[in-house]
Amino acid sequence: MSEKAKKRMLPQAVSGEKVVLFLAIVFVFILFTSLNKNYLSVTNIVNILIAASLVGMVAIGHTYLIIAMQNDLSPGSLAALSGVTVALFLKAGLPIPLAIILTICVGIVVGIFNAWMVNKIQIEAFIATLVSQMIVRGAAYIICDGKPVSISNQAFNKLGSVRFIGIPFAVWTMIICMCVFGFILSKTKFGRSVYAIGGNKQAARLAGLDPQRIILTSFIMMGILTSMGGIVFAARMNAGQPAANINLEFDAITAVVLGGTSFAGGVGDMTGTFIGIILIQAFNTGLTMVNVSSFWQYVARGALLLFALTSDYIRKQRREKELLEASMKNA
Repeated sequence: MSEKAKKRMLPQAVSGEKVVLFLAIVFVFILFTSLNKNYLSVTNIVNILIAASLVGMVAIGHTYLIIAMQNDLSPGSLAALSGVTVALFLKAGLPIPLAIILTICVGIVVGIFNAWMVNKIQIEAFIATLVSQMIVRGAAYIICDGKPVSISNQAFNKLGSVRFIGIPFAVWTMIICMCVFGFILSKTKFGRSVYAIGGNKQAARLAGLDPQRIILTSFIMMGILTSMGGIVFAARMNAGQPAANINLEFDAITAVVLGGTSFAGGVGDMTGTFIGIILIQAFNTGLTMVNVSSFWQYVARGALLLFALTSDYIRKQRREKELLEASMKNA
């Protein structure tokens, strides 16, 4: 099948998936507004965006990794470690910029460690990052003796409360990162390389690409984004909390897959990820506002993840069928 045929077909499928996602968001808003009239208030919409900001930062990194056929289960632990680390640095009297830079360096180290396990000792990303999830969470507890670390630096805490044209800093951080990393993914050589190794790693290697370098870069990006999210979250909470952000990575993965990024690799975009983030956070917030038990919320989130994975499987089967039919027509 010609490349032209592929390019004609895939955008049509992708645009159709976006329409379905928009309709799902509309349905969620209508459903929960009918159950709680305050759901559609401006205050609640802003709260949804604030809650989505940390998930969004992690989902940006997951978009790259999943397109490249990788995964990362450590972001929840790293976000907690980053919050505790920046709190301890500030408590020790370090200037805010230095505390932030050093904390981001912690994220980079975790990213390098994950990539080393995947590239050098050939551990599957799922298992490798499960290892780092436990190590990093343990480190977060150890360095603060298992207790939250309060942040008294008011200038830093303003990062969690300051607003620009009514939108909190945390949301602007997510939006800016979404735009920057979306541009890198769709318009640069590195972005095309991520798609290439996700589509066919061996073919990408034969074409002169270095899959290990691309995977390393993607994991480092994930570490940086997660640490940034953890820092802003600590500013919002005025404390570094070692027990925070448990299961954060699963919400991010659900959002990315709902947005059309395929676990089979090579397919996805940042626009779909953004829509997926809004959908899952609107859903989670709605469950809380209609007083659904936290136990049932776990069940609902699990069901949503199952729905996302099932949708990904159906999309993959449909793409393969369309590609086969197109190749037969062009044979």
